[in-house]
Amino acid sequence: MRTTFMANEGNIDRKWYVVDAEGQTLGRLASEVAAVLRGKHKPSYTPHVDTGDNVIIVNADKIELTGNKLTDKKYYTHSNHPGGLRERSALEMRNKYPREMLETSIKGMLPGGRLGRKMGKKLHVYAGPEHKHHAQKPEALELRG
Repeated sequence: MRTTFMANEGNIDRKWYVVDAEGQTLGRLASEVAAVLRGKHKPSYTPHVDTGDNVIIVNADKIELTGNKLTDKKYYTHSNHPGGLRERSALEMRNKYPREMLETSIKGMLPGGRLGRKMGKKLHVYAGPEHKHHAQKPEALELRG
């Protein structure tokens, strides 16, 4: 009788990938990176276990947006105080806060709760071309789009 494979922390093999965001579209990049963080690219994917890999994204300040999104798309944050709503355009986010823009879009595609927060900690975003994870020997991740 065969038993169903169930991934757990003991039998997960994690890899490190590096992605160059230069010239990539924000949503397409975010969806593929979120799938790698969840572990959906592995045959051992188990929905209730964090089977994903670590992802390093460089050149986040050179991400592309299609259409009129640079001027029309808005990012909102609230300080939970009266009148504490802050609104920023996608152009302002890309110029001043490129890391937060990419992290927000990717983490929004991860599950909510403890599991999603654990997956989000394996994401490392850098605005420029340099990163500090050379000791992990990351492989280049080939994206479909």
